[in-house]
Amino acid sequence: MRILVTNDDGINAPGLKVLEEIAADVAGPKGEVWTVAPAFEQSGVAHKISYTHPMMIAKLGPRRYAAEGSPADCVLAGYYEVLQGAKPDLVLSGVNRGNNSAENVMYSGTVGGAMEAALQGLPAIALSQYFGPRTEEMSDPFEPAIAHGKAVVRTLLEKGLWDAGDYRLFYNVNFPPVPGPDVKGMKVTAQGYRKDTFFGVEPHISPSGRKFLWITGGPQHLPTAAGTDAAANLEGYVSITPMRADLTAHDALDALRERLE
Repeated sequence: MRILVTNDDGINAPGLKVLEEIAADVAGPKGEVWTVAPAFEQSGVAHKISYTHPMMIAKLGPRRYAAEGSPADCVLAGYYEVLQGAKPDLVLSGVNRGNNSAENVMYSGTVGGAMEAALQGLPAIALSQYFGPRTEEMSDPFEPAIAHGKAVVRTLLEKGLWDAGDYRLFYNVNFPPVPGPDVKGMKVTAQGYRKDTFFGVEPHISPSGRKFLWITGGPQHLPTAAGTDAAANLEGYVSITPMRADLTAHDALDALRERLE
């Protein structure tokens, strides 16, 4: 099996090392793991591509590359340049430092990398590690992903739904913020919504008198609705959410046609 790996935390991120180990185990002794990751952190870039300027790519070692671009850029660079169009059997993105549940999905470069792979017709999974008070007590905050990542990926490959539609199905996986032995299992979930949790800005004045704005986030441990990702994560489950890049509000189409047509 040939697996292409990327992330949004950067080529030196500890979560990437975790994912490379997961990929190596899944690919098997005769398989190939190719890493193409951002040269520097790209958190929050979502599905951005560097459409208006070029990016540099550098080989760091055997099957290991850094690109000055987003996770989606790295998937494109990995597929078309590094692999020269040789189709990967699977693209893995992560393991992200922090959750990509609920509204975080819309900002996530980790999810953006998996989404780009799906748009290229490639099977893809985004993986993220929810952080919280209990992960701070662990010697390695990625312990749940380390303990359960291989089994989750293998289960999805063997039993998951994989299609070849125009907006191909891909998966968003979040490991819960609990020690590995306390993980209760896997749950298939919808994307949740944290009420009253919004990004905002906080102004600061520099020593030179100029105003700068820092982006601020909201609480990450508010429960979402039952059956959704963050709710399952906070209950100790690995959430598995099937996704597509199609943003159409299909539930509103008929009503809108009645009003406008």
